[in-house]
Amino acid sequence: MGNNGSVERRTVLKAGGASVAALGLAATTGCGGDGGGSGGGPVEIRFAWWGAEERAKRINQTIALFEKKYPKIKVKTDFQDYVAFWEKFQTQAAGGNPPDVFQNAVAFLQKYDKRSVLLDLKSQVDAGNLSLKNFRAGVEKVGEVNGKLLGVPVGSNTMSLVIDEKVFEKAGIKPKQGWTWDEYFSALKKIRDTQKVSGDTGYFGIMYLYDLYLRQNGKAFFTEDGLGFDEADLTEWWSDGYNRVKAGIITDPKKVEQLKPKSALASGDGASEFTWDNFTVRYTTEGDSAYGLAPIPTTDGKETGQYLSSLMLSASARTKHPKEVAQFINFMVHDPEVGKIMGYDRGILATTEQFDAYKPTDAPQQAIAKYEEDVAAAGVLGTITPHPAGADTVEAAFLRIAADMSTGKTKVSAAVKQFFSEAKTALAA
Repeated sequence: MGNNGSVERRTVLKAGGASVAALGLAATTGCGGDGGGSGGGPVEIRFAWWGAEERAKRINQTIALFEKKYPKIKVKTDFQDYVAFWEKFQTQAAGGNPPDVFQNAVAFLQKYDKRSVLLDLKSQVDAGNLSLKNFRAGVEKVGEVNGKLLGVPVGSNTMSLVIDEKVFEKAGIKPKQGWTWDEYFSALKKIRDTQKVSGDTGYFGIMYLYDLYLRQNGKAFFTEDGLGFDEADLTEWWSDGYNRVKAGIITDPKKVEQLKPKSALASGDGASEFTWDNFTVRYTTEGDSAYGLAPIPTTDGKETGQYLSSLMLSASARTKHPKEVAQFINFMVHDPEVGKIMGYDRGILATTEQFDAYKPTDAPQQAIAKYEEDVAAAGVLGTITPHPAGADTVEAAFLRIAADMSTGKTKVSAAVKQFFSEAKTALAA
């Protein structure tokens, strides 16, 4: 886990059901030990994640496979939508009773490491219960913080630009690797003038896109212990966005809000939208046009600032079953059958065993895989920016305050001051 991703995570990952108990099926044990168990008896571990019903169905299928391979380990499951998950997790963590293993994202690693909630999994790697081999493009580094292994990626994603291909084609615009922000904004104006539709749905409120822009200019949204930019930087970014809204090349923010949970791109009220590449499948289900992935605009015609982010699996420092938890994580990230079941639900599969095992047949997922391959081949991927404790609260503030600024509820200068005030408080907590 990472933009309008805060909104999209609440939409795309909306959970529609309650907890589901996984089935235990007896069979042979797997590699890495005797299948776990204290004194030969069964062990129960708790696994929690956020996601939709479809994700829950897929995960429970993989758990059935795991329990078949490790019959002495039973997995009790729980899932919520994104917001409810973290509300519940925070309560559990504060009470000293977090789940043994859980889905996690980069924005939460420092936060919960600081509170001694997360297990350093390096000891389980050393013990042979967890392998860090065969990860794609070094994505396993995403879970390393302060010399500790706090999460193991299950999938990778990167920021992308999703476009309405029909609108772009009619406007005579062909995005290319290395195009600049000036070229992008010129394209948006041409789309508005010729196709009578706003060119972008609101780039300026996406924290992770702003991070890319800062990285293109030698800075970053976060440093290891705070913000990597100043008020002047943000004033320029938000003033630019506000002016483009007023110029009509950005979708009216009030319209965007009214359309939710549907995207303004899918509704035909915008021609492009920045988001994580693995979210692309939503547009095909929501809209009736053709949607594609285009390169991120650049400042210098070369660097996009992109990096691979990831959803990952982390473990509780309080778990009584670290070996069994490590075996579970190892199975979930390496087993080929798990890869076939999960597909790209949580991003492009992180390990080569799973990536090679899953062959997407539908166009949207094929496009996602190709996009990440193309980005990697272009040599623009860098190392993910560290996220300090409080990053999740900072992201929520960025999204909310940008929305208020864009709809005229607050002036740019006041919005910038409010953001820095709230960010300072969040990062000091």
